[in-house]
Amino acid sequence: MKRKMIMLLMVVSFFASYNCANDIGESCETAGSSDECSDDGVCGYYGAELQCLKVCAADTDCAANEACNGITSTNTKGCQLKDDSKK
Repeated sequence: MKRKMIMLLMVVSFFASYNCANDIGESCETAGSSDECSDDGVCGYYGAELQCLKVCAADTDCAANEACNGITSTNTKGCQLKDDSKK
């Protein structure tokens, strides 16, 4: 009985961790994917790295060092690092 309970806990833990979406700021693998990120996130480039970005409609939805820009191959916008080289 104890062995069955341990196996059940292991299976439940595996599926719980497998189905968890990444939070904003965590790494992701496919630009434009919203499946990898939490409900309010989309996978996009934050600087040179792919991360789950906060979905936005305007710059005011983002932090001061971020801009609300389109995500490649989608109609979605995400809070991305501002490009300071254009200043």
